[in-house]
Amino acid sequence: MRLHDKAKAILRQNDQGGYTLPTFGLYPYQWNWDSAFAAWGFTTFDPDRGWRELETLFSGQWDDGMLPHILFHRIDPGYFPGPEVWQGRGPIPSSGITQPPVAASFMAKMLVMHPDGKTRARALWKKLKAWHAWFMEWRLDQGAVCVTHPWEAGRDNAPDWDSAMRTIDVTGIGEYTRRDTSHVDPSMRPTKYDYDRYLKLVQLGASVNWDQRELKKINPFRVADPTMTFTLLRANRDLRDMGQSFGEDVTQIENWIKTLEDGAKTLWNENIKGYDSRDAHTGAFNGVLSNASALCWYAGIDNAEARPAVERMMDAATYGLASFNPEADGFEPLRYWRGPTWPIMNFLVGSGMEEMGISDLADRIRTDTRHLMKLNGFAEYYDPLTGKPAGGDSFTWTAAVWLGWAGDFPKSERGVA
Repeated sequence: MRLHDKAKAILRQNDQGGYTLPTFGLYPYQWNWDSAFAAWGFTTFDPDRGWRELETLFSGQWDDGMLPHILFHRIDPGYFPGPEVWQGRGPIPSSGITQPPVAASFMAKMLVMHPDGKTRARALWKKLKAWHAWFMEWRLDQGAVCVTHPWEAGRDNAPDWDSAMRTIDVTGIGEYTRRDTSHVDPSMRPTKYDYDRYLKLVQLGASVNWDQRELKKINPFRVADPTMTFTLLRANRDLRDMGQSFGEDVTQIENWIKTLEDGAKTLWNENIKGYDSRDAHTGAFNGVLSNASALCWYAGIDNAEARPAVERMMDAATYGLASFNPEADGFEPLRYWRGPTWPIMNFLVGSGMEEMGISDLADRIRTDTRHLMKLNGFAEYYDPLTGKPAGGDSFTWTAAVWLGWAGDFPKSERGVA
């Protein structure tokens, strides 16, 4: 079986009808940005199923515009933390935090691939705008977008969060049993130290019914993040362009774009010559060069000063772009977001570079990503030094990246004109 047929089979086997599991066992629900990748992947061969993925995702949107990072469509008592811990207040049992807002950007790609989906896209456009408005109202610090929980950034245990995590008092956290370490080697996952703090932040949010005004007062964790800032900036550009084609007034979105462009400048750390996360409470940079630092091109910011550090990161790895600088202290090639290379981030960075004309690095990232999949299948992530597959197997968004970008088959078979 050809790899693109295997990739399609993975999306089908993880398909729950209206939503797609990231992979069976490890992640038994619908995850926000995973689902956007899945919708894109499905659209390459089954456009109707792709649109249903996004429609199901937005069926869980809260009345304040927030789109949760997990929707608990079918309760799995073996998963922790479940809805009884989160105490979300949306129309579907859910978590109380969000994830990188990539849905608008994937919807834009889906429209190019499947113009007949315009009516469905128009129905989703206002919901996307409400979600983006929620970010702009509640999550800005000097124009950059903050995360209030490491899980929100999608980069759960990234070194970016270490300083802020140390400020969290985990007294009274209680006993709990994790599911992830029963499915994946614990050495590849966040530590108990991390998990204690993750759960404390969930308890804090639930204690104020996820009221953003109250949460801002009590949450010790608020970090301005390149991932969120750059993905929202890109998503707003795509939302604006779609809105214009639909005849919508996009003046407000234009203002958001300008705010985020200015905010991105506050993430530039001259000491590392790269975009860095910044503690919103203290104002201090975290000194972390990561794959998120390279998302500037995806956001439409062509900063030539950012290239040398990113290129050195690539030179220090064998495959793609490591999640954390391989030359830095604390680099761990197999521990989740403290070193491995992720096809999804390779796509975001690589496609952004392609669009900005940085073809040499873009081609290199895409070729490395393709080679990893040919070598070791559709894993969640890989060791950037050896290519060893890690995390979950038969992973939805990795298969989607093959179908939409990394695969070495004709564009016509990827649903791209």
